[in-house]
Amino acid sequence: MHLNKGKYISPQHGRPSVRLSRSRFRHRFERMKITIFGLTVSSSWGNGHATPYRALLKGLSKLGHEVHFFEKDVPYYARHRDLLSSPFCELHLYSDWEGARRSALEAAAQSDAVMCASYCPCGARIIDEVLDLSRPVKLFYDLDTPVTIGALERGQIEYLRAEQIPEFDVYLSFTGGGTLDELMSGWGARLALPLYGCVDPDVHFRTDVPPEYRSDFSYMGTYAADRQQKLEALFLEPARRTPAKRFVLAGSMYPWSWRWPENVKRFEHVSPTDHAALYSSSRLTLNLTRTEMARWGYCPSGRFFEAAACRTPIVTDWFRGLDHFFDCRRELMVVSSAEEVTHALSLSDSELEHMAAMARQRTLDEHTGDRRARELIRAIEHASESPQRQKARSKVA
Repeated sequence: MHLNKGKYISPQHGRPSVRLSRSRFRHRFERMKITIFGLTVSSSWGNGHATPYRALLKGLSKLGHEVHFFEKDVPYYARHRDLLSSPFCELHLYSDWEGARRSALEAAAQSDAVMCASYCPCGARIIDEVLDLSRPVKLFYDLDTPVTIGALERGQIEYLRAEQIPEFDVYLSFTGGGTLDELMSGWGARLALPLYGCVDPDVHFRTDVPPEYRSDFSYMGTYAADRQQKLEALFLEPARRTPAKRFVLAGSMYPWSWRWPENVKRFEHVSPTDHAALYSSSRLTLNLTRTEMARWGYCPSGRFFEAAACRTPIVTDWFRGLDHFFDCRRELMVVSSAEEVTHALSLSDSELEHMAAMARQRTLDEHTGDRRARELIRAIEHASESPQRQKARSKVA
C-alpha cells in the first residue's frame, strides 16, 4: 500500500494541521486497514464515546477502509448495548485481554494504522504491545484530553502512561487549542492534532415529534459533579421561574432523590436511535461543558453537532474557541444566567428557526463523521511519511 506525503502546517486556533494537495489526495491508495482499541462503540449508555465513534467509523467505511474495533465486554455496557453488530466495522467483544491478545495483535500487526484510545480498559498494557509492532502507523485518540492531562499530572491514570506518549506517531485530541501545545511541549508528543466530535446526519435529522419528548427546553447529558452548578443555574432555575413551560432532562447517574421542579420530566437514558426525536421535540436545547474541558477550550460536545443537525436551536455556556465551530451571534446563543435562558425562551419561533437552520448548515459542512474520517486518513498519511517512520522503515528493510 502506498501512502502519499502530506504537508505540515503549524496549528492555528485549533485547526487541523495536516493538509494534502488536492491532486495527491485524489490519487491516494483507496483502502486501509485500521484497528482500534477503545472504550465502547456498542453501547451509548453513560458515555460520550460511542456516538462519535459510530459516525467516524461509518465515514471511514464509506471511504472504503476496513476497520476493526476491539472492545472489552464489560457488564455495564453489556446490559445496555444498543449496537449488536455493525455494517461499518468488525466489532470484536472480548471478556479479558489475555483471551483476546493473540487475535487482536494479529489484526493490529496486519493493519496500516492502529489507534489506541482513552478509557480503554487495560489501555496502557495494550499500548505497550501495540508500540512493539513495526508495520502500522500508531495513533492515540484522546476523547477526554483535559481529563487525561490532569490525571497524568496526578499520576492517576490506567489507560496511558506519560512515557508512552512520545512513542505514538500522532496524538489525536477531541479538544484543540492549548491542549495541542501542551501535549507536544509538555508531554513530548511527536505531533498533536485535533480530531473533534462529529455527527452522522443520516441518524440525526429533523423528525416526527413524539409527545413524550415534547418540551420547551431540553438537556441531554450524563450526570457529572462539575457540571451540576451550571445545570442548576441554566436549567433547573429557569424551570422554576417558568412553571408553565415543559422541561426535559435525559441522562443517567443523576441522584433521583433530589427534589426536581414539577415541570421537569426525566429520562434515565435515551437511545441514539431516539436522539433525533428528542431534539426535534425541543423548542430549545441546552449544552453544558465540563469544567476541565472548558478550562482548556476548543472542546465542542458531540451533542452540539447532534442538536444542530436536527435543526434544534442551541443555548450553551461559553468556552474559549467556541466561535471556531459556530457563529456565536447568528447560529447559537451563549448564556451565563437563568435570566438569559428565560430571555431565550421568550424569543419568537421565527428567530429560533432561522438561527437553527444556520447552525445545521455549518454542521453539515464542517462537523460530520465523513469530514472527520477524511481528517483521520490525512493524519495517517502524513504520519506514514514522517522522518521517524522513514528511519524505522529503513532499519526494518
